[in-house]
Parts: sequence; structure tokens; C-alpha cells
Amino acid sequence: MKKRFVSLIAVMAIVLTVLTVLTGCQSVSEVQKSTEDAGEVNIYTTRHYDTDEELYSKFTKETGIKVNIVSDKALVSIEKIKEQGENVQADVFITSDAGNLANAKSEDILQPISSQTLNNNIPEKYRDVDDYWFGLTKRARVLLYSKDRVTNDELKTLTYSSLVNDERWKDKVLVRSSSNIYNQSLVASFIKTMGEEKTVEWVAKLKTQMAKNPEGNDRDQAVAIKDGIGDIAIANSYYYGQIANETDKTSEYYGVSDMVNIYFPNQGENESGVHVNISGVGVIKNASNKENAIKLIEFLSEAEQQEIFSATNYEFPVNKDAKTSDLLQSWLDNQGITELKEQDINLSVLGDNNAKAYEIMTAANWDSPKK
Repeated sequence: MKKRFVSLIAVMAIVLTVLTVLTGCQSVSEVQKSTEDAGEVNIYTTRHYDTDEELYSKFTKETGIKVNIVSDKALVSIEKIKEQGENVQADVFITSDAGNLANAKSEDILQPISSQTLNNNIPEKYRDVDDYWFGLTKRARVLLYSKDRVTNDELKTLTYSSLVNDERWKDKVLVRSSSNIYNQSLVASFIKTMGEEKTVEWVAKLKTQMAKNPEGNDRDQAVAIKDGIGDIAIANSYYYGQIANETDKTSEYYGVSDMVNIYFPNQGENESGVHVNISGVGVIKNASNKENAIKLIEFLSEAEQQEIFSATNYEFPVNKDAKTSDLLQSWLDNQGITELKEQDINLSVLGDNNAKAYEIMTAANWDSPKK
């Protein structure tokens, strides 16, 4: 009898052990199912930065939502989305420049979204007026200049206007082609801030100031300054950050920042402010994972992520609660800027004025051989 009692206890112990193991296995399974239930979000992006992918991984870790990425040029991505129609394979479109975002909206591939989080994190001027797209980071269209050949006194009077009107800069200005969306958006902003007639005049005068035919990217303009081809160049601020942090000694950009500096024009009391543009994002029409798409965009708009963009991609945050990186802040400090003065426009106008801007640039023979 005693032996049977002991055996019964042993059997019960085994049963309890098995139940415990099964319960444990069930918990693991539930965790896995929870992760699977979180789903995914698919991105078409024109950006190609390691930081972006690191932030997507961080998002997955925090939410369980898997992020799938396809990179391509803006126009290619837009055409792909149009072709896919109701069977579109992506949920989110990310690209640089409000002009590209406006184009995506006009091609009817985005949908408006309502998010109080985004409204709180992203100022109205960096959002589409109808909430089809939202800015994530911003960059200024600045002037790069030769440290050796441009004096402090010359910088004091340097504006977008003096760049084309001052004889000092004749045959000294470097800029990329009119096909570049950054230049198109700069001109589009002038149509808003100073009117079409004065913009036509500005573009025509810029042509006479060019040091050579427009070619290359923004960083190539800095190299041309180093090589003595010109003294000043129009470029996006984050490209100067890339140059300043170039560590590959075999790169043509290595050491260029030792000879070239950055300047934010139009900061005076009566000036219009520097032209600022964005990288931004929208939810694709017919997206299969709309809720996850909005969650991702909200995540990227948070101050913590904004500061990572600023520190590693050399872009200014759009979220006012995010701190500008030390490097970017040093650029402002060196110029005595306590708060960057920007053009007082909603960036939606860059898309509205894009066609007219390109028409003006073409009429002025922006890209034709210099006489």
C-alpha cells in the first residue's frame, strides 16, 4: 500500500512537470503569435542611409512590426506605385524634397491621414496642407565658400540676391543642373517669396554669374571650389556634413572641408530667410498595412528618432522638441545664429510652383554651355 502511494506521488509529480513544460511552451508560442500578429509595413524609399535602416530595426524591436524596404529613385517609385494600383506592394513612400512629395500627391498615389501625434510633432509648415505627406527631416539650401578667397566682409553682405547682383561673384558661382529637384524647389520658393517677375530676373542673372556649366552633385560643387574653379556654390547643408565627416583618404571629398566652409544666407532682420526643404513621407493609396504605416511615421517623428537623424545624417530635426546635433549647431554658432531664419512659406507651394520654376530655368538656358 505504501509502495502504491509513493508511486502515485511520483506519477503526479511527472504530470505536474509535463504541464509546466507545456504551459511554458504555450507562453513562447503566444509571444511568437503576438509578434506575427503585429504584421509588417512595406516601404518604397529614395533614401539610402544606414541610419534609416537602423531606425527601422529599432521600430521593429519596439513594436514587433517587420519593416520591408525597397530603394529606388523618386520617379521610378512613383511610376511603380501607379502601375501596381489596387495591388500596390508598399504602404509608405519616403523621399527627399517637398517637390517630389507634391508630385506623388498630384499623381494620386498617396492618401491623407489623420494623426494628432504627427500634428503635435511636425509643424504645419512642414506638412502638406491636406495631410497627404509629412516632413521628417529638413535641410537648408546654403552657400558654400572658399575659406581662402572669400572674406568675412564679403560674407556680411552675402544673400541670394547679392549672389546674382554683385560683380564680385561674376564667373565664380557653382551649381548643379536645372534637372535637379533641389534647384527647382529653390526657384519655386522664390516665386512665392518675391514673385514670378523677380524670379525670372534672378535666374537670368545667376546664369551670368556661373563659373562653369552646371554639372555634378552638391559635393562636386565643393570640390570645384577647392580646385579654384569657383569661389561659391549653392548646396544642401547636409552634404557639407558628409564632406566634413569624410574619413576615406582615397575619396575626392576627403579634406575638402578644410578649404570650404558653410554659410546660411538671408539671416538679416529684413531678409526672407534661408530656403529650407525636407525629406518626407506619405501613406500610399490602397496600402494594405495603413495602421502600421501610420505607427512607423509617428515613431520617426518622435524627438528621440529626430535627434538620431540630426546626429548621423546631418539633417535638422522638424520636431521642435528634438535637439540639433553638435555639428549642425556649431555651423549656426559660427555665424552667430541663435535661431535659424527660414523662408516663411508652407512647403506645399514648392510642388505648386514646380512646373513654373522649371519653365523659368529652361527659358534662361540654365544648362546651356557658358559663353
